[in-house]
Amino acid sequence: MPSSNNSSGSLALAVSLLFAGALYICFQSRSASDPISDRLQNVETRWTEYPVDELEAVLDQAATGNNKTVIIAMVNKAYVEEVGGGRTMMDLFLESFWEGEGTRPLVNHLMVVAADQTAYDRCLFRRLHCYKMDTQGVDLEGEKVYMSKDFIEMMWRRTRLLLDVLSRGYNLVFTDTDVMWLRSPFSRLSNNESLDMQISVDSIDVGGHPINTGFYHVRSNNKTISLFQKWYDMRLKSTGMKEQDVLKQLLDSGFFNQLGLNVGFLNTTEFSGFCQDSPDMGVVTTVHANCCRYIPAKISDLTVVLHDWKHYKASRVNSKWSPHVECGRSWSEAHYIPKIPKL
Repeated sequence: MPSSNNSSGSLALAVSLLFAGALYICFQSRSASDPISDRLQNVETRWTEYPVDELEAVLDQAATGNNKTVIIAMVNKAYVEEVGGGRTMMDLFLESFWEGEGTRPLVNHLMVVAADQTAYDRCLFRRLHCYKMDTQGVDLEGEKVYMSKDFIEMMWRRTRLLLDVLSRGYNLVFTDTDVMWLRSPFSRLSNNESLDMQISVDSIDVGGHPINTGFYHVRSNNKTISLFQKWYDMRLKSTGMKEQDVLKQLLDSGFFNQLGLNVGFLNTTEFSGFCQDSPDMGVVTTVHANCCRYIPAKISDLTVVLHDWKHYKASRVNSKWSPHVECGRSWSEAHYIPKIPKL
């Protein structure tokens, strides 16, 4: 009897060892090809290979699920704080995403670049993707009237930031906050890589291309990075010129062609503005308060634009846009002084 019990115990131990060995081999074989394990390993590798700074972190959040494409808008205190208790430019900008067709989800891919602490705090309060731009050595807090020295400086700081974004491998849609997003532009932008850049224009019935850098789409590649680097470098030789005019010079001089860069110009029927209204509300995508000098006039006339748009959505009857009265008047006020928002 004792020898029989010992034999049974030895047999049970042997079976247990064989079963454990089979499980070990099976586990090792599965781990070698397990896609979940592979993904976890890839994630770990990504984070160790690519250190993340604040800009990269915000870009990654905004571009998630959007093919490394981020929508970028820039604001300062003048755009986020009301004067006289009314709505702000930021209010109208975000309202357009709410009222637009197919635009609400796009807010998830919007990165708001703040030029000062007040704008950054207001952005965070709205729970947006926010990045505070380095503005050391210059005050970009108040309203910068068109073509003033501070206005030109802010435009160049913006160009430098967008160069940084492209250099990190992100595609971008840049939009001024005085652009109302009434439909998603992505179905109307180039869906392949045949165009490196698409840019809005003020009008289509004049000679040349009166480009407007208030709205444009850029793919990140060597050609566009080279363009933005050259563009930014030219600021040193272009005193008193805004970045838009310098880019136009590069276009007219053939520099785009030298780079082999393919550029498309967005028609004003779909990407319109106050310089040239879209005649068709059924296809209009964005409305830009261009040809307007200062913020209060833009807020007044863009409020009317949203009213016209809501009326169209309710009736589906195409009609003319209301006159841009305040923006028209803005050019006659040569001595306009920006009002300072109350804290």
